[in-house]
Amino acid sequence: MRLKRETYLEQIRPYYDSDIIKVITGVRRCGKSILLDTIRDELIEKGIPGDNIIYLNLEDMDYEYIADASDLNREIKSRITHVGKHYIFLDEIQHVKNFEKALASFRATLDVSLFVTGSNSTLLSGELATLLTGRTVEFEILPFSFYEMKQYYELNRMEWSEEMFSGYLKWGGFPLRFDYKDETSVHRYLSNLYTSIVNRDIVGKSRNADKKAFMDISLYILANAGKEFSIDNIITAYKKQQKEISKRTIYNYLERMKKAYLIHGVGRYNITGKSALSNREKHYAIDMGFRTINTNTINYEDTFFLENIIYNELITRGYTVFAGKTFKGEIDFVAVRDGKKCFIQVAYLLASEETIKREFGAYRKITDASPKFVMSLDKIDLSHDGIVHLNIIDFLLRKADLILT
Repeated sequence: MRLKRETYLEQIRPYYDSDIIKVITGVRRCGKSILLDTIRDELIEKGIPGDNIIYLNLEDMDYEYIADASDLNREIKSRITHVGKHYIFLDEIQHVKNFEKALASFRATLDVSLFVTGSNSTLLSGELATLLTGRTVEFEILPFSFYEMKQYYELNRMEWSEEMFSGYLKWGGFPLRFDYKDETSVHRYLSNLYTSIVNRDIVGKSRNADKKAFMDISLYILANAGKEFSIDNIITAYKKQQKEISKRTIYNYLERMKKAYLIHGVGRYNITGKSALSNREKHYAIDMGFRTINTNTINYEDTFFLENIIYNELITRGYTVFAGKTFKGEIDFVAVRDGKKCFIQVAYLLASEETIKREFGAYRKITDASPKFVMSLDKIDLSHDGIVHLNIIDFLLRKADLILT
């Protein structure tokens, strides 16, 4: 059965009847089309006539004749044959050249509510996007969170337990990967999906893209997700293989990974100066499965794996996330939402007094009174000195939350 992704629906529902354009983005196969189906079903449940809902999947060969904005304009206007507001769903809109012109025209001349999806973050960043400035609201969809994985298993009457966290940590939350029961099949599915994204959204028709070089660089970036990114390390690795690659090429491939939603770039936050730093970034994988197939190994004690999942969870819940920088150290995350922020440290297990002192001690010289958290897989509560300790699985399953004051 189809999972109703309430976390995202709660964010989108206030805009159902608005003339602002709802732009739903995210990596391929994360569930954007299913989310559109759910929104369409909710509109029908509200009493919207089916004839007033127009749905086009622009990756469907049936719509290959819709090549540009003029084609799209003719198609939509030919389908508006009833009175009242029409709800238009355009899936994978990036296949239509200059689609922004059509969207701007629909919004200006028709009584419509527009929903569009796309798998590339440049969807509304080109020159034509100026036509839509201030007229769009964007929602990024990620693969299933661990909480959604639990809901999906229960909805489909599949056996589920918290022990499945290790499987989620390894294989991530792409919805279709749950159709496969053995690891070989899951690995094959994710590998094919990753290759498809590279071919369609990164290499594509570009004459300047070297697929082999990109795959090598993406492997390095995903294997080192959560660590400070170093172009010099990539160049050095190439030199050891008696190869050469330029900084510009690496930056280009890095940006392509971001645009295809394979990774997120995470800027640094100067805790002492209370400001964002734009010149240094970490990167986190959009899904742990993509990290696993690119590294072929997983270390459950590597906190970068845990950081990655927590980062994705925070993004899903609507936080803006930074990596914290103090005068002489770091805090894993500074999470901001509704004008309030908190600090988060991530550990595997607080198994020794030394580890406890290190993780809690990271806050020692921070005078900012914002809430401070340490997350680990420990089952006992080790909160002290005003710093709250949370179990990671409890946090992911919404049994424990960040209390922002």
